[in-house]
Amino acid sequence: MVDLRQLRQFIAVAEELHFHRAAARLNMSQPPLTMAIRKLEEEIGIELIERGNRTLGLTAAGCVFLEEARQTLLQAERSVSAARETAAGRTGLVRLGYIGSSLYGRLPDAIRTFRETHPEVRLELLEATTAQQVERIREGGMDIGLVIPSVPDAGDLSFQPFDTDRLCIALPHSHPLAGIKKISLSDLANENFVLWPAVEGRSFHVQVIRLCADAGFVPMVVQEAHGMHAVLSLVAVEVGISIVPESMTGFRNDRIVYRSIAGDDASFDLSFCFREPVSNPALAQFLKTTARPQHRSRSAAGRTGGN
Repeated sequence: MVDLRQLRQFIAVAEELHFHRAAARLNMSQPPLTMAIRKLEEEIGIELIERGNRTLGLTAAGCVFLEEARQTLLQAERSVSAARETAAGRTGLVRLGYIGSSLYGRLPDAIRTFRETHPEVRLELLEATTAQQVERIREGGMDIGLVIPSVPDAGDLSFQPFDTDRLCIALPHSHPLAGIKKISLSDLANENFVLWPAVEGRSFHVQVIRLCADAGFVPMVVQEAHGMHAVLSLVAVEVGISIVPESMTGFRNDRIVYRSIAGDDASFDLSFCFREPVSNPALAQFLKTTARPQHRSRSAAGRTGGN
């Protein structure tokens, strides 16, 4: 088989058309170079160099071999460069999931920064609930997800804190309470609620139920919707009220009034969820770029929130 060293030797001879000059170019003596080219011709079974008393030339086969040899060396160099870029996390693919409300927080800026610093890494983005993201990460169809812990049975997952948010009340503009600046959760005891299925955002669902329970009532859910945008769209058309992330207060605020909820119990965290060890160098770079001062945790069992 022809190796890259033989190709480099042949290219030098073919370009110089002189064994002595080609040998000097390759920092070797002439006799070994002459023997190497002869061995190359014997191995491939054709004559590449036309030899004369004073000058050399290329056969027709030699001309074709020269162009192919140049392309082969160029591809070899590209292969080495591509491997190094991939190992350094400067190229590759990161499949990133996210909950819908995270687009109203730090995530867009984080994505923009990563794309500016790693322009050759392809980011594939997919909106999905926490439960859907966790399932895809475990199945290998997603590299990392931005979720709201806690996640049940999270022993095989790692979490890196990323952002924080709060819950707030969302009411249609026509609602009698919409004109009141400060609303207590207890004021919502007899209201119709629009929420999302607990299976899609268990912790988020539990947090809302707990807030209502602490206010003395169980919310009367008249409609469920998949995803926060769908929930708020139903609020906008007056199906009911809801409790949603405060980061989304700009969504349909022509039809929806948002009111804050006091207390630490209304806050929740967002974390990147992934599996370790991280074998994808591009993913490692993404985690490094988006890291906050907190340490990674192997469990998010004590946190609340979800979607």
